[in-house]
Amino acid sequence: MAIPAYTFDRPSTRAIHRAQDVASPAATAFARICEVEKWPVWLSFLRSARLTEPHIPFGEGSEVAIRSRLPGEEEELFEVDRFIPGFHVSLVGAFSCRRRLDFRVEQKSERSKVVVKLDYPTYGGVVAALVDRLTLRRRLDTALGDSLLHFKGLVEFDREDGVLSDF
Repeated sequence: MAIPAYTFDRPSTRAIHRAQDVASPAATAFARICEVEKWPVWLSFLRSARLTEPHIPFGEGSEVAIRSRLPGEEEELFEVDRFIPGFHVSLVGAFSCRRRLDFRVEQKSERSKVVVKLDYPTYGGVVAALVDRLTLRRRLDTALGDSLLHFKGLVEFDREDGVLSDF
C-alpha cells in the first residue's frame, strides 16, 4: 500500500489561524466576505483588494489583486481555487502556491462561526523563520484577531436604514 508523501490539504504548521463567533446567519457573513473591495475595511493588514475582472461574478477561478503588509511584491495576484457558495473561499497565490488566504463560515443555529487562515512562506532559512515568527507573524496574528472582531461588528450591525451601507 502506497502512502502519499504529501497532500495539498494538509494545514501548514506556520499558518495564522483565527476564528470568531458572529450573531448572524452564515449567509450574511459570507456575503460580506465575498465583497472583495471591502476587505481592507475589516482586514487591517491589507491596503487594497480588488477583482482583476470585476464584470465576472466572484467565484472559483476569479483573480484578486491584493496589496498587503506581508513580505513580497507590492501587489500580488491571488486566484480563488476553492469556492463553496455560502461557506468557503480559498485563495492561493498566483505565483507562489504556498501563499494562501482561506475564509470559512460555519452555521451554528442562528449564529455562525467565521474562520480565517493566513499562510505565507518565509525565505532565508532557520534564522529568517525565527525572526519572522517573533516579529511579523506575531503582529499579523494580533491584527487578524482584531480584524475578525471588527468583521463581527460589521456583520452584526447590518441594518436596513442604510447606515454603514458604504462599508
